[in-house]
Amino acid sequence: MTLGPLMLDVAGTELTAEDRELIAHPSVGGVILFTRNCATPEQVKQLIDDIHAAHDPHVLVAVDQEGGRVQRFRDGFTRLPPLACLGALYDTDRARAKHLAHTMGWLMAAEMRAVGVDISFAPVLDLDYGVSKIIGNRALHRHPESVAELAHAYQSGMHEAGMAATGKHFPGHGAVEADSHLDLPIDPRLYEDIAQWDMVPFERMVHYGLAAVMMAHIVYSSVDANPAGFSRFWIKAVLRDQLGFQGLVLSDDLSMEGAAYAGNHVERAGLSLEAGCDMVLVCNDRENAVAVAESLEGYSNPVSHTRMSRMHGHAAPGLHELQQEPRWEQAVAAAQRCEEMPELDLE
Repeated sequence: MTLGPLMLDVAGTELTAEDRELIAHPSVGGVILFTRNCATPEQVKQLIDDIHAAHDPHVLVAVDQEGGRVQRFRDGFTRLPPLACLGALYDTDRARAKHLAHTMGWLMAAEMRAVGVDISFAPVLDLDYGVSKIIGNRALHRHPESVAELAHAYQSGMHEAGMAATGKHFPGHGAVEADSHLDLPIDPRLYEDIAQWDMVPFERMVHYGLAAVMMAHIVYSSVDANPAGFSRFWIKAVLRDQLGFQGLVLSDDLSMEGAAYAGNHVERAGLSLEAGCDMVLVCNDRENAVAVAESLEGYSNPVSHTRMSRMHGHAAPGLHELQQEPRWEQAVAAAQRCEEMPELDLE
């Protein structure tokens, strides 16, 4: 059996018989976890062990553990500051900000690898234009070169902890006000403007060895009528051919309102894969996750399977062992100092 193109979720802190059966489906290649799946670190580790046992080869286990308001695992884990703290520090002390970015990338990834998580969907590479409420302080900075520099340091820290990085949301989510969870945002800017600003961090990070990219549920109306995650132009012509990206391409959650443009969930998954995504996400909708899994039975893409396999995390110490390391203690203290800096407005 190989890894299928579907990533889905599970309901609770333990697997049900239905969960196990669905994870074993050949169309499934990943499970994404949320706050509801975390009670304690020990429980999360057991849950992930059970997820891995349900499919051979092991499916990918993912989470959004960016920091700030997007941190799914909290109890028993370090509270991480929003990435905007790195950008704010960068404006006054570039070297210190890059060092802290490396530290935060390592700390986040080390704690996730300690319980078995393969992927944390980070870092955010969107620019902070000051208009997007859903991005906001998740963004590293306003300027593309600054985002790229900080993201490179953050990725290096993740790599040291045994985790590959995922840049999101290509080609850039920061310039639209609408939340793609609730609506389909329209970005009317010209391609040249997007390329000169929003795409720069992605281009630089591809050069730095970025392993995965998550697409945006946004229509860039002056460029293509399709949302980026359903667009052969954005995925194949730009991301693959122009930028030379050879890693894993993921859709954003197909249950979001920004994906409704493409029809029902089965149609959304088919169009996304046809456009060039390697893996599609269906979250918080078991009925449609099952429908997508069944619709993709027999689907095979050996290149995508290889890309997914490269996202498995490397061997790492357990959380108790990690927390005995002086480096972990120093990183936790650095995270706390970052969030408590009085001059930083991170709201």
